[in-house]
Amino acid sequence: MIPVYQPYFTGREKDYVNQCLDSTWISSKGEFIGKFEKAFAEYIGSPHATSVANGTVAIHLALEALGIGPGDEVIVPTLTYVASVNTILQTGAKPVYVDSLEHSWQIDPEDVRRKITPRTKAVMAVHLYGLPCDMDSLTRICEEHGLLLVEDCAEGFGTWYHGKHVGTFGDIATFSFFGNKTITTGEGGMVVARCRAVIERAYHLKNQGVSPAREYWHDVVAYNYRMTNICAAIGLAQLESAASIIAKKRQIADWYREALRGLPLKFHDELPGTVHSYWMCSIAVDDAADRQPLREHLRAADVETRPLFHACHTLPHCAVEGHFPVASSLSARGINLPSYPALTRKQVEQVCASIHAYFQRAARGQAVDSAGLRRYASAGSAV
Repeated sequence: MIPVYQPYFTGREKDYVNQCLDSTWISSKGEFIGKFEKAFAEYIGSPHATSVANGTVAIHLALEALGIGPGDEVIVPTLTYVASVNTILQTGAKPVYVDSLEHSWQIDPEDVRRKITPRTKAVMAVHLYGLPCDMDSLTRICEEHGLLLVEDCAEGFGTWYHGKHVGTFGDIATFSFFGNKTITTGEGGMVVARCRAVIERAYHLKNQGVSPAREYWHDVVAYNYRMTNICAAIGLAQLESAASIIAKKRQIADWYREALRGLPLKFHDELPGTVHSYWMCSIAVDDAADRQPLREHLRAADVETRPLFHACHTLPHCAVEGHFPVASSLSARGINLPSYPALTRKQVEQVCASIHAYFQRAARGQAVDSAGLRRYASAGSAV
């Protein structure tokens, strides 16, 4: 089986973890916490960073640090992982959904403009699957309306927009280091901010609200969102290998792009002025009716895939009435392909050959799976 993702450990991960064990500093204190935070902030070009237990609590902490709460509205794309929305709800604020752009799959700035109300306090930009949002438009909208800008960069490590790393445009930004992310700590996340006061508030809240001046004195309702020293050690080693990891992922994207050319699908590709980190190499088939049969065809060929996220406005606990045609279409048509750095060209060719075979069999009028749903008049040549 070719999996969708697996971690890539080729650096000093074991060495650094063993240093933690030898020192006995294995929980949320130890030298690797500060080293990882400093190195990460320098890598993306942010003045302030604080590590956390995972990417979801990173978003929650960011919203809390900005003072977002009951009565506030936060504009968020409906096409995103549910954590973006759950954390808004956890603050007591209201998520206001917007549609996506067909060419980028990212949040639609014009729909953001349409959804602003007197209660809007922030806009959340989610850099989906490793391609950046239109940050020029979003920063301009937020400046014009006096809104906070939050960047959810869970999938955007190594992603650049007009020469700046994502996470450096907004008032605050968050990253995830889950096991399937470009760099991983197993579980873990990071909050970065432009303003020292904001990051100090985030640190205070992640650390049980403990007073910096009075021992075991806690002055607010707060959280234990701290990263462990072992996770930070793994993260530092991963960060040291980040350039080679991203280069490998971009090479894999090149292989997919070339091999899938001419098929009735669209590869989620880089746009002018951007650097796509290709956290996931993804496609959207032209016809939604092909999505599940193609995934079943790939599964039979020992290739694991994932569907794009369900649009959040359709999920039971955060459902709303609304018309989001682009997000709904992408959600129904999208597939994440195997994207991990250790993929070989031969494995990518195997995946692409299976995709070609699906469309070729459909073109000949043969059943491509148990459903046999689609047929095409023509298809591209085999890999």
